[in-house]
Amino acid sequence: MAPLGQDVTEVLDYLPGRFQVIRHVRPKYACRRCEAITQAPAPPMPTPRGRATPAMLAHLLVSKYLDHLPLYRQSAIYARDGVDLDRSTLSDWVGQAVWLLQPIVEGIRRHVFAAEKIHGDDTPVPVLEPGLGRTRTGRLWVYVRDDRPFCGPAPPGAAYFYSPDRGAEHPARHLAGFAGFLQADAYAGFEALYDQRRRAPGTAITEVACWAHCRRNIFEVWETTKSPVAKAGLDQIALIYAIEDKARFAPPAERLAHRADTIPLIDAFFAWAETTERKLSARSGLAEALRYMIKRRIALSRFAADARLEADNNIAENAIRPIALGRRNWLFAGSNTGGERAASMYSILQTAKLNNLNPEAYLADILAKIADGHPINRIDELMPWAHHRPAAPAAL
Repeated sequence: MAPLGQDVTEVLDYLPGRFQVIRHVRPKYACRRCEAITQAPAPPMPTPRGRATPAMLAHLLVSKYLDHLPLYRQSAIYARDGVDLDRSTLSDWVGQAVWLLQPIVEGIRRHVFAAEKIHGDDTPVPVLEPGLGRTRTGRLWVYVRDDRPFCGPAPPGAAYFYSPDRGAEHPARHLAGFAGFLQADAYAGFEALYDQRRRAPGTAITEVACWAHCRRNIFEVWETTKSPVAKAGLDQIALIYAIEDKARFAPPAERLAHRADTIPLIDAFFAWAETTERKLSARSGLAEALRYMIKRRIALSRFAADARLEADNNIAENAIRPIALGRRNWLFAGSNTGGERAASMYSILQTAKLNNLNPEAYLADILAKIADGHPINRIDELMPWAHHRPAAPAAL
């Protein structure tokens, strides 16, 4: 038989994850002369007398907070593999792991609020009322530092916070030491922060409004009524975004060069908006949408003259969207403590994703280092942006 070449067919197979029990056997030795007993120390574990390795804890946390699998579902999944882990045991492991990781969370928050510009947003979170069998509405807040769109050197980060309600005192507390630009929606609690008379010296916050949020209001009118006036507004905003598509991820000087064409488009839009609003019924949805924008003209125009700023708040909305999607699975937080744990873990996992890390591998690595006694004064080495990925195996 003479060879005539070969055909190669690749098929995709799946090897399910598996559990393994690792036994550490530590013999005891007694000295016959001095009667002293000697035994090797127990292997380091993330939690005292813990029975979960760093990899197990990392998988548990990522499944719960990134893949939106509640603990009772994880318990049922593990039972199918013959591992009986009660939900209360898993909950204890989550609480212990989050406590261990809190210095990482605080480091992320410090990094985010050291920025000159951040994005902010919030979303409702149903929270179980103990003993009443019903839920109330808490909030999860996010503040994102991401300078990549203007080629800034600082690594991105996302800081999440939980609060039992949407009171204005919560963002005021979060941003007590922040000074710079805040891009957010028109929530009254944020608006109060822009009043410099209420801020401590050196902590002025400048509002940057969101064109996407404003466009959404006009789009809802057009989608409902097919109004040609609303369509005219959408077309003008589309011209602004056509320039932004070119300016995104460009160096500051190039960004501003592109945006030189944006400034006359913004002026033309607001001239049209003011003229149009006067002709519409004061109670119409489109008139309300235009008044909303006219009132915020300065805040909506700031991005055109500052390369650090964005046209919209999509950076924060993208960071909050996974929570909104996850609510369909976990339905509610079990308590205020559960909400605070979620905020801590979202901070770590989302920041890991922003820095192009595998969140589960990152968590397993830093939990192992913490178990080995990593010094607290070198916590910066464990931050997501400082994490060193394992070297890829050399090609043979």
